[in-house]
Order: sequence, then structure tokens, then C-alpha cells
Amino acid sequence: MKNLFSIEGKTAIITGGSSGIGAMIAEAFVQNGVKTYITSRKADALEEKCEEFSSNGECIAIQADLSDNDGINRLFEEICSYESKIDILINNAGTAWASSFEDFPEKGWDKVMDINLKSPFFLTQKFLPLLKKSGKEDDPSRIINIASINGITHPLMPTYSYSSSKSALIHLTRHLGADLARNNINVNAIAPGFFPSKMTSHIAKNEALSAEVIKKIPIKRMGSPEDIAGTAMYLCSRASSWVCGQTIVVDGGMIAASG
Repeated sequence: MKNLFSIEGKTAIITGGSSGIGAMIAEAFVQNGVKTYITSRKADALEEKCEEFSSNGECIAIQADLSDNDGINRLFEEICSYESKIDILINNAGTAWASSFEDFPEKGWDKVMDINLKSPFFLTQKFLPLLKKSGKEDDPSRIINIASINGITHPLMPTYSYSSSKSALIHLTRHLGADLARNNINVNAIAPGFFPSKMTSHIAKNEALSAEVIKKIPIKRMGSPEDIAGTAMYLCSRASSWVCGQTIVVDGGMIAASG
């Protein structure tokens, strides 16, 4: 039982691992003995974060644009030059677009859907052979899709493609969870609420807006790195080996209070 929540010795890939929720999970993984590959489009930020994390363990940075299959294939080939199998894939890379319904552009729809929905599907498809090699009946390989509470309830913002993509990702998690379990791969998702990140920076910087958001959270604060990292570690440890196709909401009670 004392090793029930251990992830030490595993190998993970975290897309969008240089900032926000991806970085929070990556830092915890590295500190807890996981060999962690992080990806991002922006090389400078990626290298800086990788250097920071590497002081506590093994972290490798790979620059990647995962908006199309060419970028996904390049990432796969580079990972294969280092690894013959992986234990964990965290599909975290994401983007958003806000515009009025009347003016919402096709490029805003396609960009968000490509990164938030298409990319997790084809990354999972591509890395399936490496995940299959790692999965065991009593300790499967893990895939975690980072969804959002905005995929469950109305976001109260004109982010139509974002909320749609996250809702679809939650259902894709159920679908893949059922289909890939036979390969000893557990697929689950996390739906975060308000955490400090680039996507929520406009809220955190506005004292009045921040206070308004926190009023709606029964646990009266924004999420912390420990909150998201602890959930990810649970979903990748022996403790969750019988959890499959589920989405865990980590939002301080916001959805529960939304009615």
C-alpha cells in the first residue's frame, strides 16, 4: 500500500508542458521520479522551463507544433530515437478563441478544434504502439486528456469552439477509454476549473474580475499546482488502475454549485 500512489521510474510525454497546467504536472512528475518529455511550439520558453525542472530530475524538451499530423509524426520519430516504450501520455496542449457569435471566424473554429480535439486523437493513435509495450494488466499505461469545466457547463464567454472542443474531448475520453482498455491502456480526463495560466491571466490580473470568479467557487480560491498535479499523479499510479474512461472535475466545487 505504501507505493500505491508512486509514479517513480515511469516515462511520460506532456504536450504543452512549458506553461500553465502542463508545466504544473510536469514539475510534479519530474520531482517524483518520472522521466518527463515536455513539448511546446515556443522553443525559448520550453528550454527555460526544462532547465528549471531538470534541477530536480530528468526532463527533456522537444519543440513541436502538434496542430497537424506532420508535427505529430515528427514528435513520434524523435521520441522513438530515445524510447522503445512510454508509460504516460498527457494531452494537454490547447488553445482558445473568443469572438461574438455573429463574428466568430472559421479560422477561430478550425485552429481550436485542431489543437484541442484532433491533436489528442492522432497523438494517441500514433503513440499507441509505445503505450501498448508498457501496459500491464495490474498497472496499465495511462493517457490523460486535459479537458475543462467549460466542456461541461456554459462558459459565460463567447468561446464557442473552445467549449465545444472540450465537450467533445470528454466524450472522446469515454470512447477511447472503452476501446483501448483491452490493450492495458487506461484513458481518463481531467476537467480543470480556474487555475493560473495564460488562458486565465486576464482574470488573475483584474482584481474585481478575479474576486467575482472566486465568489462562484465554493472553496474560495483558484486552483494550485498541487491540486492539478495530485490528480494527474493519482490517475497515473497503481491507485487508479481500475479507473477508465472517466473525467475528474478539479474546480473547487464550481460545477457542483452551478445548478
